[in-house]
Amino acid sequence: MLRWLDIPPVWLLGCLVLAWLQSSHFGSGLTFGPVWADFAGGILLGGGVVLILMAAAEFRRHRTTIVPHREAGRLIQTGIFKRTRNPIYLGDTLILTGLILRWDAVLSLPLVPLFLWIIERRFVIPEEDRLRRTFRMQFAQYCRKTRRWL
Repeated sequence: MLRWLDIPPVWLLGCLVLAWLQSSHFGSGLTFGPVWADFAGGILLGGGVVLILMAAAEFRRHRTTIVPHREAGRLIQTGIFKRTRNPIYLGDTLILTGLILRWDAVLSLPLVPLFLWIIERRFVIPEEDRLRRTFRMQFAQYCRKTRRWL
């Protein structure tokens, strides 16, 4: 049961709850500015959702698991995975950043690098280790031509 709670959407939700609580209860008078923060936040939020949908489509097309703790049946190197090895986690980060901007949660900005650090340590590195063991040379070549994040 606890293993199913240790998934990226739960970590994202936790960070979002903290940012929303900070915004609604501990505003501290700091602000990003109403117009540009809403615009930039919307762009980041939309971009994050698009990245996740593009990655999910590739997982479905290749008929392999999207669940972080499971073994991958195939190494996906097409679509959005040509640009980044972790489009879903990148999308999660964009969503978090976008909502922090839209909620004017200035004091929650440190959650973005904290979230990235947690995701990298809890999910990205173990996933890449499994892929490295399973796909060996193919994964090594993929790492050489595609960055982890951008």
